[in-house]
Amino acid sequence: MIHEIYKQLTNRLLVECRKFYGDRLVTVCVFGSVGRDTVNPESDIDVLIVARALPDGRMRRIREFQSIESRLKADIQAARKRGGFVEISPVIKSSEEVSQGSPLFLDMIDDGRLLYDKNGFFKEHLEAFKHRLLAQGAHRVHRGDSWYWVLKEPYTPGEEIRL
Repeated sequence: MIHEIYKQLTNRLLVECRKFYGDRLVTVCVFGSVGRDTVNPESDIDVLIVARALPDGRMRRIREFQSIESRLKADIQAARKRGGFVEISPVIKSSEEVSQGSPLFLDMIDDGRLLYDKNGFFKEHLEAFKHRLLAQGAHRVHRGDSWYWVLKEPYTPGEEIRL
């Protein structure tokens, strides 16, 4: 049941993102426990939104996103009544910012779930990022229910690692 709650809400999130951003929308990607499909009642919805013509600054983008969140208010309240914690944690980037890369994308290489990806933009960037990581010997290490990345082996202390 909890999986269905999050699935319904991510579907609604996509609908509202497409309405709000319109032609500016490039990518919507859920990651974290929702992307891995390992949700539990305390899971939030980590979502990367890539769009064009965004306002400058994180807080301005979050304020812009609040109009989407307000449209989802009834859905969020219904999900909470059905047993989900349900908070949306957006990361909002421009296409240019995605092209510059981010360590955050490590969480999305294997566990991101693309809900929308215009012309395969983000999929292409993730694949190129993964290729660069593998070329420098990076690999993901699982330990119990968690994991981390070893970015380069062998690593020499003081050596710069480029993602």
